[in-house]
Amino acid sequence: MSVRIRLSRGGSKKRPFYKVVAADQRSPRDGRFIERLGSYNPMLPQDHAERFTVNEERVKYWLAQGAQPTERLQKMLSNLGLTAKVALRDQPNKSAPKAKAQERLKEKEEKARAAAAEAAAPAEEAAAPAEEAGAE
Repeated sequence: MSVRIRLSRGGSKKRPFYKVVAADQRSPRDGRFIERLGSYNPMLPQDHAERFTVNEERVKYWLAQGAQPTERLQKMLSNLGLTAKVALRDQPNKSAPKAKAQERLKEKEEKARAAAAEAAAPAEEAAAPAEEAGAE
């Protein structure tokens, strides 16, 4: 049985309230759990004392027993100094444009560079004779 420390949602529609629980990873999100470890109320301001409360002794116990916190909870617990800081992940590759779209973007950039170079070239040529006339 692998144990996870995770959030179990409660509260009404658009007014979430979460319990921090130790649960078997096969049990449903809001279903059966082994032990309640604390609570998280995202509706409260970030500096409010009761926004995130946990029983630190029990969290340490479950971590020592091999329980894995979810990514969100690991971030919250690292702020309390109970776990290591979470490494931020990069943007997923599947959200990047596909090959044809990338080719079109490259073509647009090349056209824009060429147009900028053409616009800059006549301006430089016009500026050169003016400088020569000013030098005489």
